[in-house]
Amino acid sequence: MPIDSLLSDIQDTNLSYLLLVQRLLNEDRPTAMFRLKLSEEMADLLGSLSVKQLGQLARSNQLLCRLCFDEPDQLRKLIEDPRDQGLGQIHSALLMASGAETRWPDSTTGRG
Repeated sequence: MPIDSLLSDIQDTNLSYLLLVQRLLNEDRPTAMFRLKLSEEMADLLGSLSVKQLGQLARSNQLLCRLCFDEPDQLRKLIEDPRDQGLGQIHSALLMASGAETRWPDSTTGRG
């Protein structure tokens, strides 16, 4: 696959992601902040970006979104567990929430 095609795919993905972030923040800000692991300040900034600014950010050669599972075991638990779909979604949310406590600083002290 040519590099130009990959860069174009990254930029398309970035724009789609940024538009989704703004939509989630507009529809249900607290849930969006939890799901996206955003601070209040970051949510304010992302929510206030203009279309032009979103386009500028999207043109990066780096993906702006990233997989939320830092440990391979977290992902393995989701894909190898034969639970039904409903429990799998709850399990996924719990795994992401438990990881958030160790990765995100406490908002009152500034420390994790």
